[in-house]
Amino acid sequence: MSISRTHVLVAALATVLLAAGCSDDSTTTHTTEHSTTTTTSAAASTDFNDADVSFLQMMYPHHAQAVEMSKMVPSHTQNQQLIALAAQIEQAQAPEMQQITDLLTGFGKPAPSATEGHGGHDMPGMMTGAQMSSLDAANGADFDKQWLEMMISHHEGAVGMAQAELNSGVNPESRQLATKIIADQETEIATMRGMLGQN
Repeated sequence: MSISRTHVLVAALATVLLAAGCSDDSTTTHTTEHSTTTTTSAAASTDFNDADVSFLQMMYPHHAQAVEMSKMVPSHTQNQQLIALAAQIEQAQAPEMQQITDLLTGFGKPAPSATEGHGGHDMPGMMTGAQMSSLDAANGADFDKQWLEMMISHHEGAVGMAQAELNSGVNPESRQLATKIIADQETEIATMRGMLGQN
């Protein structure tokens, strides 16, 4: 009788311990998952500084103007080299505008505006309204020359902004974008300078 009671007590104790063990595991797992989620979320929302935000907010309308200038090309010139270059610039910068929007949204910042700073005074290399009107009124070789000179200045401004991001920004994706902008646009500046020499 004594042995049977002992067996029953041992079995009951084992059941209680097993249940407690399961409960502890569940609680631990839940806590760990919650902690990990919180940490990841915090990292995603704090891994940037004012330099990153400023760079992205300025680069968006800067890119928008370059795309606008590129769209003018096919209707203003027959220069196939210039038409191809403009298409290349548009194809590179339009997706970067979406990337900029996604990054700013991830930072909890408002979506950027294509017209912000469009007066040409807030960002290096931006064309004024008068310059854009002059470009739109030109055709042929005159258009080619104006467009190349303006886009070289525009690209130089973008390179300067991207360099400032590399100097002061901390967000890895923003810095990676800045590095790409410098590489792409310095190559295009060299191409455009060569094309100006041909005109």
